[in-house]
Amino acid sequence: MTGLEGLPALVEVLRRRVRVDGMRLVFEPGAERLLDEVRDLIVDAVVGRGEIERAREWAGILEAELSRAARLLGAAGWSYSRELRSFLEDPRLHLRKKLFNYVFDLARGRLGVEELARRGAAAVRTSLRTNLRSIYQDWVLAVILSGLGERGGRLVYPETGVVLLERSGRQRSGSIPPNAVVRLPRGEVSLFLEAPRPLGWEDSSDLRRSWRLYTTLRPDILVYPGRVLDIAAPDRDPPVLRPHTIIECKELPDWFERSRDLRGPLAEPMSAAEWRARWLRGLEDGLADVLGVDRRSVEALAEGRARSLRVKEHRLVLLYKETFKPERMHLVSRARLPREVRLDLESNGVTVHDGVEMGDREALQGLVEEVEEVARPAGAPSLGDVVAEALAEAERLARSGAPVDPALIVGEAVLRFLSERLGDERATLLLQSRRKAMA
Repeated sequence: MTGLEGLPALVEVLRRRVRVDGMRLVFEPGAERLLDEVRDLIVDAVVGRGEIERAREWAGILEAELSRAARLLGAAGWSYSRELRSFLEDPRLHLRKKLFNYVFDLARGRLGVEELARRGAAAVRTSLRTNLRSIYQDWVLAVILSGLGERGGRLVYPETGVVLLERSGRQRSGSIPPNAVVRLPRGEVSLFLEAPRPLGWEDSSDLRRSWRLYTTLRPDILVYPGRVLDIAAPDRDPPVLRPHTIIECKELPDWFERSRDLRGPLAEPMSAAEWRARWLRGLEDGLADVLGVDRRSVEALAEGRARSLRVKEHRLVLLYKETFKPERMHLVSRARLPREVRLDLESNGVTVHDGVEMGDREALQGLVEEVEEVARPAGAPSLGDVVAEALAEAERLARSGAPVDPALIVGEAVLRFLSERLGDERATLLLQSRRKAMA
């Protein structure tokens, strides 16, 4: 790899200043500085100073937009995932941390120079891409939030007043809460960032119900009308409530030329015992590496690999639309799309916002207006209100002596709610069938 020509000589000097004493590494003076030089050399070769500067620029743009959103929404602040927070604070230092274990394995003699270069480069490149992708999609969400704030929106959830840009530990109770709920003059709208994630579970029955949340597709942003505090629906397919709007974000300049292996939705559910066995085998593999014993083959991790699908990235956007069946599907792309890709997406009902650079807030004003339109009028009845009202109507009819089946009245009210409020196609079809039968 270009830029790593000096790595073998540097490693040779390093190994003369490090010795292994049992399970300990003993460093002679200057050895730790050499370890840092090895990490710096790899980061510079893989990423380069230009990418580091771009990461810092993007971090500043994201922070500025979030500050603006918090001010306009009356929010107290925002919170990042631990991974993204570390990257935003110092991108270069964060990438160097990704090489910590690799350089120590190198010093122990467990890793050769070529393998260090290969594995270290992959770790650095993956971390950079993952964090830049997170920054871009978080910025899109921040622009939407600040745009809603300009239109009179106020943050009403979380009650702490903190805009959440992470989901760590928030789904252990078995629910999928929103990242933000905004109240507008016309009603409320709920926004979920990378929401279809695993729920907490205790035994095999819980795990089988939530298994599809481990393997389902994961759109970037889901939008729901009204205040929706839980979208988990493990018995549905996909296992979340149908979103009104999906927003996908693409930051790479050539994303539409790439392909991806898609396997998750095809994977079979595991029992809790199988899950634990896999985790233990993975732990065993790591311990074998530290202790210098033969590694065991973790065959279970490869199960189902032959069932993967190779999918072009822009077709994956259409797969999201087909799977979740939102009323509206938006794509935000930093790159301008080739004409044939754009036509393919738009002809299949995807609204394309392309050429949207970090910081170009104006390019997303049309998207902000669409999200604002999703808001449900304040005070609109919940499903519980609908059921209570239907029961009261059934009781009134029964007292008047009319022949009435309360279950039918309540059932039809629930179907109307699901059809009109959540856009559930099955409920709409059932209502149409019932009306035809009664005609």
